[in-house]
Amino acid sequence: MTEADLKFAIVALSAIFFVIDPLANVPIFLTITSSFTAAQRKRIALRAAFASWLLLSIFALAGGVIFQLFGISLGAFKIAGGLMLLLMAIDMMRAQQSRTRTSEEEQDESRASDDVAIFPLAIPMLAGPGAIASVMVLMSRAAWRPIATASVFLAVTLTCLAAWLLMRSVASAERFMPKTLLRAFERVMGLLLAAVAVEFIVGGVRDMIVNTP
Repeated sequence: MTEADLKFAIVALSAIFFVIDPLANVPIFLTITSSFTAAQRKRIALRAAFASWLLLSIFALAGGVIFQLFGISLGAFKIAGGLMLLLMAIDMMRAQQSRTRTSEEEQDESRASDDVAIFPLAIPMLAGPGAIASVMVLMSRAAWRPIATASVFLAVTLTCLAAWLLMRSVASAERFMPKTLLRAFERVMGLLLAAVAVEFIVGGVRDMIVNTP
C-alpha cells in the first residue's frame, strides 16, 4: 500500500463514519423502538445495520447508474427522505405510537419490527442521502483502483459494524430509565428529528435549484 492509498483510506473512513455518525443515531434508535423488548431491539439493530451496509454497498457499486436509470436526482432523494422522516418526527412529538409499532399479534409485530429497521433507522438515518452521496463521490475518486476501492467498502463495513454494536449495547440499558423521562426524551428527539428532516428537504431543494439548467 502506497502513502497515497493510506491517505485515501483514512479520508474514506473518516468521511463515511462522521457522515453516518453512529453515536448520534443511538437516542433516535431508543425512542423509535420504545415499544419493543430488548431482544426485539437487538434484532432490529442487526437488520438496520445490515440494510444500511447493503444499501451503501449497492450505491457504491452502481449509484450513478441507478439514479440515471430511474431519472432520480440526489436532490429529489433528499426531499423524499426528509418528508418521510418528518411524518415520523410529528408522531414522536405528539407521543403517538406509529401504526407499525402497535400490533398485538406476534406476526404483525414481527412485520412492524422489519419496517422500523428499514425505515427510518436504515433509511434515512444511517444510509441517508449524505452517506449515499459520500460513497458515490469516494468511489469516483477511487477510480476502481483495487486498494482504494477496497478502502471505501472497508469504511462502510466498519461504520455499519460500529452502528450495530452501539445500538445493540443500549438495547438492554434503556429499561432502567424512568418512563416519564423516556416520554419527555421522545418528544425532544422528535423535535430534533423534525429539524433533521427539514435540513434534508431544504438541502434537496437547494440541490435541485443549483442543478437546474
